Amino acid sequence: MMLVDVWKTVVLERFMKWDGRAGRPEFWWFALANFIVVVVLVILAQVSSLFYVLYVIYGLGVLLPEIGVAIRRLQDTDKSGWWILLAFVPFVGGLILLVFFCLEGTPGPNRYGEAPATI
Repeated sequence: MMLVDVWKTVVLERFMKWDGRAGRPEFWWFALANFIVVVVLVILAQVSSLFYVLYVIYGLGVLLPEIGVAIRRLQDTDKSGWWILLAFVPFVGGLILLVFFCLEGTPGPNRYGEAPATI
């Protein structure tokens, strides 16, 4: 039930929210839910091209929420959301972002707002 609540919070209530902070649980539950859906759609796409179309639609549909939660996660570690552009640096950019996403957030308030509520 916890995953459903986090998914609802991130996707439905904070869809295009670029300010504020996202804690590690919010970010990683969202990532896990996306991973599961993508794996299922990729497996089903092997059976029918209809599922490939659904996979593409899903990918486009969650693109902005993915960027939003990543920016809020960076802001939780007191880094600007512009650090997300590291994703375009080959090889090391993604690794650096992974480390940032795994870091504990700033305790208490920071320049991006109050600490996110723990789930």
